[in-house]
Amino acid sequence: MDKFVVRGGNPLLGTVRISGAKNSALPCMAAAILTEDEVILENVPQVRDIETERKLLASMGAEVELGYGRAQHRTHIRCAILSDPVAKYEIVKTMRASSLVLGPLIARTGLARVAMPGGCAIGGRPIDLHIKYLEKMGAQITQDHGYLEARTERLKGAHIIWEKISVTGTEDLLMAAVLADGETVMENCAREPEVTDLAALLTAMGAKIQGAGTSTITVQGVAKLHGARHRINPDRIEAGTFIIAGAITGGDLKVSGCDPSHLGALLETLRSCGVRFDINGDTIRVRSEGTLKAADITTVEYPGFPTDMQAQYMALATQAEGTSVITENIFENRFMHVQELIRMGANIRIDGRTATVRGKTPLSAAAVMCSDLRASASLVLAALVADGETILDRVYHIDRGYEHIEEKLRGVGAQIRRMGEVFGKK
Repeated sequence: MDKFVVRGGNPLLGTVRISGAKNSALPCMAAAILTEDEVILENVPQVRDIETERKLLASMGAEVELGYGRAQHRTHIRCAILSDPVAKYEIVKTMRASSLVLGPLIARTGLARVAMPGGCAIGGRPIDLHIKYLEKMGAQITQDHGYLEARTERLKGAHIIWEKISVTGTEDLLMAAVLADGETVMENCAREPEVTDLAALLTAMGAKIQGAGTSTITVQGVAKLHGARHRINPDRIEAGTFIIAGAITGGDLKVSGCDPSHLGALLETLRSCGVRFDINGDTIRVRSEGTLKAADITTVEYPGFPTDMQAQYMALATQAEGTSVITENIFENRFMHVQELIRMGANIRIDGRTATVRGKTPLSAAAVMCSDLRASASLVLAALVADGETILDRVYHIDRGYEHIEEKLRGVGAQIRRMGEVFGKK
């Protein structure tokens, strides 16, 4: 099992380029189910979840080619024949986005059998609302032995008001609605850039969608979709992670290939912490000179502060002067990194959904355990400023969503390697 070895103390200097968003790429790959034609996706990150999605689509009968060489971030998908419309547990057990194939499968084939979602242990992501609203569109859904089985002759448009904002739910129902008979209106939708990215691909495939990126989305169902070429959005969470890496190390780091308009809440918070930014097109230059001030955050749906940046921000808060209060409103079990940060010397107290971080505290190297994707990133950030050599175990979590993070960090001056490598060599 791979480990990271990180020796702290180096400011990050130079330029790091952001990869495509895996949280956009996964639903866009699932959208290829909706047509017999080829869908070409560009800027697809090379991360573990993408390979899992490839295996999933291939197991259903799709032809999926992940690019290599100069085309390494281009993916070709052709779902001409879906001979086995089943999302098997042995494939999706490590990925929480398995429910994203439910909507497109039932819309395209009238039949779907999907294993209940797996993935990292940050809390429940119940799909009861997916089921409720697909049934409202005419699907018959049963649950047995850990699988959902859905059947329909053809989905019908419906008026859906989401009881709780759900990114994967919005995406799943959006993909179901594009081939449904009639009009579907969804209210209280997720507004995340990943939803907008999916809608852009579906529109390029011939779907009729209005309102993506707002709380109300209207879809006019069509009889058939065709192939398309689409470029995946840059990963706003990877960009945010590197922005914090530059700030926490007191570096001078340029984060390029990102979309600053997707990072508003994070940048506003970091400015209040004393971090300086220069924005030029798709590049953000971040400088902190190592002087950080405490600030409170509360995670909320986009465009608020993202839950996927909470753990990384907590690492920064340990190095900020004063007390930061961090409230997690999205997932009920997303403080699993706290005990590991405490092991490194952080002063953090948990009370329900609130963490109180008192800084600035010197961090020291320790052996720590990665529990989920974003917790892993938090521990890497802490290790970058810790005294000594930190060993991070179970880094397969970070491989699910960050493309070659250790190589990118080494390229801007960090001392980090996978166990068995030699510092300075790739």
